[in-house]
Amino acid sequence: MDAVDPLAIHWRKSSFSGTNADCVEVAHAPKLAAVRDSKNPAGPVLVFPVVAFTEAVRSVIG
Repeated sequence: MDAVDPLAIHWRKSSFSGTNADCVEVAHAPKLAAVRDSKNPAGPVLVFPVVAFTEAVRSVIG
């Protein structure tokens, strides 16, 4: 799987998150989706193929 530079992509969190930091952030790179803990932006990043990530989100939200 290709590497993702966490500093080179635009991170965003859901508008449903409110103002607290207890959520995850997501970013898209070509063919990849990255997820990180919003409380620890310098911490580990999980990277998934964008197709698999999209299918996982759809299965969660119905």
